[in-house]
Amino acid sequence: MATTTQRLLATALATALTLPAPAHATTTPTTTPTHITTYPGHTTSRYVPLGPATADHARDAGCTEARTGTNGVRILFFGTQETDHQLREPGTSHATTTPRAATTKAASYAHHWAQGFTDCRTGQTTATLALGVNNKDDGNLTGPTAGKQWATLVHDARQRSTTPAVTITGALDAEPAWSTPTWARGWIDAYTKNTTTPLHTANSADGCPTTGTAHCNNNWTLADVHHLAGGGRPTVHALPQIYRTDGIQARQWANISRWGHTHADDPLRFAGAMSQHTACQQRTCNNTDNTPRQAWTQLTDALNAHASTRIPALDTATDIRWP
Repeated sequence: MATTTQRLLATALATALTLPAPAHATTTPTTTPTHITTYPGHTTSRYVPLGPATADHARDAGCTEARTGTNGVRILFFGTQETDHQLREPGTSHATTTPRAATTKAASYAHHWAQGFTDCRTGQTTATLALGVNNKDDGNLTGPTAGKQWATLVHDARQRSTTPAVTITGALDAEPAWSTPTWARGWIDAYTKNTTTPLHTANSADGCPTTGTAHCNNNWTLADVHHLAGGGRPTVHALPQIYRTDGIQARQWANISRWGHTHADDPLRFAGAMSQHTACQQRTCNNTDNTPRQAWTQLTDALNAHASTRIPALDTATDIRWP
């Protein structure tokens, strides 16, 4: 999910998305979902244009999150990887004249965010800080090259962070519209091959079915979407985009997880649900402004509607915002 401004926050999500979960039970559907009513709250994730970002900005963002007292995953989306270890800021195309930033600046931003979080926290509040990019393949990098480079960057940032209050991981916003499935598979395969640092996938499932095995958008299959969300990789955890108020995205992801259970004996491992309610308050949306609670509830209910994807609990939601 680093997403283009127009597509993420306006009309293009009129197609659909999806996500899955754990369990190795029967595939017989249930008629009455098991409702988990204890909503754990939400964290704030951010799009981070690194060009204007400063150490003070990073520390302030970390401090703000610490003061919420909420444990959980926060994702920082830095945009698109390009050649020469450069990052193009979120919400822009390859044609933009916006200056690029060195990937090392993402590691530095994370370091100062972690300092701010540690300085401002009360009690034992902790954060998982996931450093993310998207799967846009217009930056003249191959998928394997981009995935390996990000694995190295995240590993280095993790080594640099010395505070026990913050754990650094990687993140990926993989969306079918933005690359071929081959490019995206190459990225995640290279990432997991080159580091054991966990990865959080805040992906979309554009055009995927809510039942059955039809293809998704851009000729992606359910096998592709399942693979990119962590299928077969215990260090990869899904934190899917559940933006739409009609609940279709949650049902898509439940179907993907059910596909994984049936065809790979591997329903997805969910780390929560992502909403964009705050981003929609900043920029206009069209029926894609679920609150964090709504996103969390939709995904929980969709997963618990089927025995093969039922979950005992779903972790903290996260809500994405612009600067």
